[in-house]
Amino acid sequence: MMIQLKIDGKNINARKGQPLIDVALENGVYIPALCYLKGQPCLGTCRVCSVKVGGVVAAACTVPVAHGMEVEVNEPEVADMRKALVESLFAEGTHNCPSCEKSGRCDLQAVGYEVGMMVSRFEYRFTPRERDYASDKILLERDRCIFCQRCVDFVRDEETGQKIFSISGRGANSRIEINAELANKMTAEQVTRAVNLCPVGTIVEKGVGFNEPIGKRKFEIKSVRERALAGDHK
Repeated sequence: MMIQLKIDGKNINARKGQPLIDVALENGVYIPALCYLKGQPCLGTCRVCSVKVGGVVAAACTVPVAHGMEVEVNEPEVADMRKALVESLFAEGTHNCPSCEKSGRCDLQAVGYEVGMMVSRFEYRFTPRERDYASDKILLERDRCIFCQRCVDFVRDEETGQKIFSISGRGANSRIEINAELANKMTAEQVTRAVNLCPVGTIVEKGVGFNEPIGKRKFEIKSVRERALAGDHK
């Protein structure tokens, strides 16, 4: 069923129930996101895709479009809210971009540019979190984790369906964990997928991550906004 809604005052036709973040992108309106992946179940963890729907702030990835909906994406207050959320993620972890293997391919770094971040308005915590070397194939740089939960929900053991990654603790004591036994069974393709799923540089393939960059510096060739609008999700 086709419906009509407004995004930043523009009339838009869409299929009822589509995720708002997808409808916006299909109509040339970029909304940043760090946990959402098109075609995958919505996680709604990062809230970086926050917009106003009928004057109420909501995460665009969690909102199914409906007839008559009025959405504000670039309204100054909500745009600054998205910027503050990104700044808080930088402040909560340790993100030393010049020395990170994923610099130039990091979604958090790229979204920081898109929201116009120069420095965080929040005090940097530099929370110490120990690296995890237990897996034969994967190193966890825990201090970079933004707890998006992509790896938790979308990376599973192929035989049992068990989760390979998990999050322990709560609040400031939260940290990403890895089941080393299951991780050691991962194929090379699974490891690469896990590395690519991570929006930051937390999941690093051993023997590769520190010898050379994880990949081409894709966001220096084409920005995250340009890639999203072009439908390039690699």
